Amino acid sequence: MAIPGKCIIISAPSGAGKTTIVRSLLKQGLRLAFSVSATSRAKRGYEVDGQDYFFITPEEFRQRIDLDAFIEWEEVYPGQFYGTLRSEIDRIWSNGNSAIFDVDVVGGIDLKRHFGDRALAIFISPPSVAVLEQRLRARGTETEESLKKRVDKAAQEMSFAPQFDAIVVNDTLEHACEETHAIVARFLDA
Repeated sequence: MAIPGKCIIISAPSGAGKTTIVRSLLKQGLRLAFSVSATSRAKRGYEVDGQDYFFITPEEFRQRIDLDAFIEWEEVYPGQFYGTLRSEIDRIWSNGNSAIFDVDVVGGIDLKRHFGDRALAIFISPPSVAVLEQRLRARGTETEESLKKRVDKAAQEMSFAPQFDAIVVNDTLEHACEETHAIVARFLDA
């Protein structure tokens, strides 16, 4: 039986498959609850406020930083903030669940540092930067400029993989989901 009050941190460069893997884990009966991050970036058409992210203005984000409302936060791009609200973790743990995070690489490292042994940090790696670029192009959501920024950032983020507790290479989504599930289940039952 899984022990509540733990954290599962899933991090990866954009386009490596972390969100799909997190969604798969949430369907596995592991007593996980998704920690909704806050962001100041614009909402994409398919996203739901309070479900995918808490969408707030950069000014409100800065106010919450000043109020120490975040466990961790980062200005990922100029004026574009992401962070983990303390209130989200309180909500999840008070319901007897463990939190699962879908966060960027720096956020994942910060969360692992904050939660220590209560957290398992998993880095989802694409097979290569070239494959990652193909995946991002296939999404059709990026301009050439934003695609270049994401690919350059991804190459740099992949150098942080050794700082995570486990690395899962997303060569095929089915294999990556199965491997991640096995790692998470062992941690939750320990």
